[in-house]
Amino acid sequence: MTLQIGIIGTGWFGMMHAEKLSKIEGVQVAAFVATSQQKADSAASQFAGARGYDSIHNMLDDRKLDAVYICVPPFAHGEAENALIERSIPFLVEKPIGVNEQEPYAILKKIEAKELITSVGYHFRYMDGTDRARELLRERTVGMALGYWMGSMPGVSWWRRMEGSGGQFVEQTTHIVDLLRYTVGEVSEVYAAYGDRIMSSIEEGVSVPDVGTVTLKLASGAVATISNTCAISAGDRSGLHIYTNKGVLELGHGGLVDVEAGGRTDYANRSNPYELENDAFLHAVRTGDKSKIRSTYEDAWLTHLVTLAANESARTGLPVKL
Repeated sequence: MTLQIGIIGTGWFGMMHAEKLSKIEGVQVAAFVATSQQKADSAASQFAGARGYDSIHNMLDDRKLDAVYICVPPFAHGEAENALIERSIPFLVEKPIGVNEQEPYAILKKIEAKELITSVGYHFRYMDGTDRARELLRERTVGMALGYWMGSMPGVSWWRRMEGSGGQFVEQTTHIVDLLRYTVGEVSEVYAAYGDRIMSSIEEGVSVPDVGTVTLKLASGAVATISNTCAISAGDRSGLHIYTNKGVLELGHGGLVDVEAGGRTDYANRSNPYELENDAFLHAVRTGDKSKIRSTYEDAWLTHLVTLAANESARTGLPVKL
């Protein structure tokens, strides 16, 4: 059976997923939804047999789909998820799952009621380096972790508004929060300090903080700090360093570096994490076996709560317990 897949959103993520899906045997990229019919048709024209639609409801009325990928900005979540849940159609949704607590929580309850297959695009979980780090951590005691996401401000207007993106910690640095949860454990308390130093004076319409540091207590007793900035045009980097009784595990896009007293060992990422993420989700859609999915909506909800807690702490100046 050939799986019929719909894509909501024709930006970078939507088209990246479509390209990868189109190369998988037994998968048909069948439909695109965009904010205009013209954008949807343009995307669909690149894939044989695909059609474009200007609303998810038109797509679902016209096409029988086995699964859908939701690749929309943070503020745009809700309509697509609810429409798919109503028709019991599995979906993979790119992070973050929203900009507030209310909408994702309502979606979560509906997913749980239907036991619907879902996946959320925390692709760092599928890196080879992450697998190796988790193996090594079984025999090590974590003292603390330092995470970071340092870079420049994306050019899209919605990103620089809090109501559009939720801010950098919610929209980007969520990957590092999720990686911390996946490798070190659950977060029990958050204290955050944000600042507005550079970007609001050189770009129009900026309401997101451009620097921030978040201190996290973990249920295990370990502590962590995750910092981010969207104000630098050079020197960008992202990753998580985990300090243990045997040395440091440095996780990043390229893989894992294990630094011990006797030297260092490098473990390069050889697999494509987006492809592994797709394989896990499509396997679940075909078989009902969700065990290969590393971030369900239920799990992503816990990461989302940590990032929202950071925003709340920065706003009030007080720690937030989870």
